[in-house]
This record gives sequence, structure tokens and C-alpha cells, in this order.
Amino acid sequence: MTGSDMTPPQRPTRTLGHGLVVSAQGLGCMGMSGTVGRPLAGIYGPVDERESIATIRCALDLGITLLDTADIYGLGENERLVGRAIAGRRDEVVLATKCGIMFGGEGGRSVDGRPEHIRTSIDGSLTRLRVDHVDLYYLHRVDPEVPIEESVGALADLVSAGKVRHIGLSEAGAATLRRAAAVHPISALQTEWSLWTRDIEKDILPTARSLGIGIVAFSPLGRGVLTGSISRREDFADGDIRVRDPRFAAGAFDAHHAVVDGLTRLANARGVTASQLALAWLLGQGNDVVPIPGTKRASYVASNASASAIVLTRDELDELGSLVPDELASVVPYLIPGNPRRGFEEGQPA
Repeated sequence: MTGSDMTPPQRPTRTLGHGLVVSAQGLGCMGMSGTVGRPLAGIYGPVDERESIATIRCALDLGITLLDTADIYGLGENERLVGRAIAGRRDEVVLATKCGIMFGGEGGRSVDGRPEHIRTSIDGSLTRLRVDHVDLYYLHRVDPEVPIEESVGALADLVSAGKVRHIGLSEAGAATLRRAAAVHPISALQTEWSLWTRDIEKDILPTARSLGIGIVAFSPLGRGVLTGSISRREDFADGDIRVRDPRFAAGAFDAHHAVVDGLTRLANARGVTASQLALAWLLGQGNDVVPIPGTKRASYVASNASASAIVLTRDELDELGSLVPDELASVVPYLIPGNPRRGFEEGQPA
């Protein structure tokens, strides 16, 4: 019996923002596909399309509904991959994609939040995904040259046109969220959040919650650190983009080891894996939080999904949170100059 012949099991669900019901965990698809001209080379090392499609279908079989992609991943190849994987199973999927990041010459990256770009981008995504609408459409990065009201207005127009059900922002700051929500309800903020990356907690998280915006947490396993599988730079495969992240500089690994050792100790005491415990910590931060761990292997999807059944006490949540010192818990000091991330609201045109 194939996955499409089975009724997916009931998994815990959460409601993002304004009525978007999703599985308590989603699946990040970014690392599954290669790029144009390099079909076997993904951003986290080698990829296998058949295995990637099997991974997505395994997630659906397990009752994981939220699939996350973007038009920039693989320059459209990732959306095409997801489209092939969900063929015949659209009614099982809460489909999320993004627009607004562009690659230019010599590998440069820019943002484009102009309404005309947003309107064009959705049509390309729908074609590649082989669907007539997406359930959640994000502005991938805030464009510092375009008032957020204009970008969100264009996204709202797509809702009216039936091409999009809910809209979201990715890596937006607190002031931007307030301005955006004044134009149209924002269902989700996608942002990096894990035990290892906590800088949203001071201002962005409370602002999102005050506006009824759900949190979709990418890299919930610390880009692999919290799995215990990355202990030195040599563990990265050729082409893995993490080698360019200063948080993975050779001298940083001693600090990572202390965190992972503590996480592994607590996981062993609970009879679970370090990855499962790290996901359970994030799930325990509130019913408006949905992690989207990314993987290229079906076995990891099944293991990660089991974290939804782990219930942690307040003391356990606090103990886990204390494993990561403040200087390791913020991504902000490590941002690469010119790399569009949160915080652009200070430069947003009025």
C-alpha cells in the first residue's frame, strides 16, 4: 500500500496566526535539491532526488502537513521537486513558499519587495509547484528600499485573487511586524530559533505574540550542531554552505561541544535523542511555535516527528535553556555584512 492509499495518522496540530492549522512540526525542504547545472550538489552537500522525494512522502505518511520551500532555493528547482513529491496528495499538504530574494552576478544576493515582483513571483511558484494556490506565502526578506506596507499590500492582493490563503514574513523585526500587521493579518513569522539561536526572544517574539502572529522556526537543530553530528569543520561535505558561517569557525567548536554534551546527557536520561530533546524544548515554548527541521532522509523525519510526543516540565525547559551561554545564543554578532536579515525596520522608508 502506498502513502497515497493510506489515511495519514493524526498528529498534534497548531494554529498559526489567523486560522492556519498545521502539524506541530513541519518539514524544511531547502536542502533537498541541487541547483541548476549542479543537480547533485545541494547547499548542505550531496543530494539524491529520489531520496528527497521519498523523504517528503514519508513526512506526509506520518501526518506532517507543513512543507516549506522558496523560489530562490535551487533557483526554482526546490519548488519543482516539492511539486513532483506532492503530486496527487495536495489535500494532505499545507504548502508554504517565499519570494523576495534574488541572486545577481558573481553570486551576489539582493532583496526585492516591490509589488510588481511579488505578483510575478507567485505565478512562477504556482507553475513550478503545479498547484493553483499556496497556503502560506512569505516575503522572504524585508526590502529596505520598499515600504513594508506596499509589499504586504501586494501579498494581500494575492489573497484576494485566491492565489494565496495566508501571508507571512521571514526574518522581520518588531517594528516591521507592527507596520505589516496594520495592513493585513500576518499569520506567520519565519525566523531562526533554537536552543543555539535565541535572539528573537527579547523583542521580536513578544511583538509577534501581541499581534497574533505564529512562529515558524527554521534551523531548530542549530544547523546540525544540536544533533551532535557536527564536531569539526571537516565533517561538512564539499559545497556545504555552513563552512562560510563564522559560527562554525574551527575555534568555535569547543564551545559547541559543551552544549551538545549537556544536551546529550539530559536526552539520555529521558531515553530520547539529542535532536528530539532540542525539538521538544522548542515545541515547549508555546502552542504558537512550529519548528521546521530540514532533512534529506526519511529516517530523520520519523525520528524528529517523535519529538512532538515529549512533554517537558517548566524545570526541564529552564535547565535546557541554561545549557547555552548568552554569547552562543545569538546569531546577530555572526551576521555577514550585506546579508539581508532581520533589523531592516530602522531603515524602512515611511
